[in-house]
Amino acid sequence: MKSLSDAPSAVRPGSAEFPGPEDWRRGLQDAIRCPLELCEALGLPRALAERAVEQGFRTLAPLPFVKRMRWGDPDDPLLRQVLPTADEGVVRELPLDAVGDLPAQRAPGLLQKYHGRALLMLGASCAVNCRYCFRRHFPYDEIGPSDAVLSRALDQIADDPTLTEVILSGGDPLIVSDAKLRRTLAALDRIPHLKRLRLHTRLPVVLPERVTPALCQMLEACRLQVAVVLHINHAQEIDAVLAQAVNGLRATGAILLNQSVLLRGVNDSFDSLRNLSDALVGIGVVPYYLHQLDVVSGIAHFEVAVERGKALHEQLRAALPGYAVPRYVREIAGEPYKTILA
Repeated sequence: MKSLSDAPSAVRPGSAEFPGPEDWRRGLQDAIRCPLELCEALGLPRALAERAVEQGFRTLAPLPFVKRMRWGDPDDPLLRQVLPTADEGVVRELPLDAVGDLPAQRAPGLLQKYHGRALLMLGASCAVNCRYCFRRHFPYDEIGPSDAVLSRALDQIADDPTLTEVILSGGDPLIVSDAKLRRTLAALDRIPHLKRLRLHTRLPVVLPERVTPALCQMLEACRLQVAVVLHINHAQEIDAVLAQAVNGLRATGAILLNQSVLLRGVNDSFDSLRNLSDALVGIGVVPYYLHQLDVVSGIAHFEVAVERGKALHEQLRAALPGYAVPRYVREIAGEPYKTILA
């Protein structure tokens, strides 16, 4: 079983402090990949793991993220994001592609839904498998890791002068090697009509040691205006180690934003959402979007009714300054922009 003493924050009193490996990939190698192991690490009953239904979407939880979970609490909001449950096996007629990713493909790994910006998938992997993932059924095997596939996508971007922004996604764009990321940034930098680069990533949240000096130097050297959009759903995900990683990203001159998903049993209360916004502002990250769940097969149990979401958003507006209130949005396949719900 993985040792929780190898992670940077404490689940229970007396945990050892994480020394910080020079190679951040060690954190991927040490991640928990079994529901039973996850439950044992948190002092939870074996029966909880035995009810897990992975549905072809395997458990993956890095130790730094697991360390922020509450010891012995089966309802911990971080645990609920990564532990498979029997709800995933409930058969319902739901789409596999809720937001129209497949029709939006211009080339393998290159999607365009909105004018002026395109989404470039650097790979299929993440550092954590979030159980609410709307791309859990995406045919990533068609993208592949080859440089030839990436090169064709970059050529498409270079040939389209209407594009001014590229969004790096995946999977998680920061899961790739520094060498591949450096080549990609350099290629994008050379395209004259591009002005902005956006990275959507959860990796600094679940594995903060990914924010290395080398990564920060790459972002700082980029000609394009860089925005890093973190995916944080609960204030409990924010600790001193993440705050330090965020400071490193901010020092590059990047804009730091957060995109969260409204999730039943995780953050569907006024207190949870208010505390999240407070914690984000406290580390210098702007609450950007609160997303209505994109429902695909296997994740409907996380859905919160839109009317409930609107009521919660109204409470946030009354309690927080405007810059701390995220826009409540949903994505509708085929629409030219995200729909503002509140």
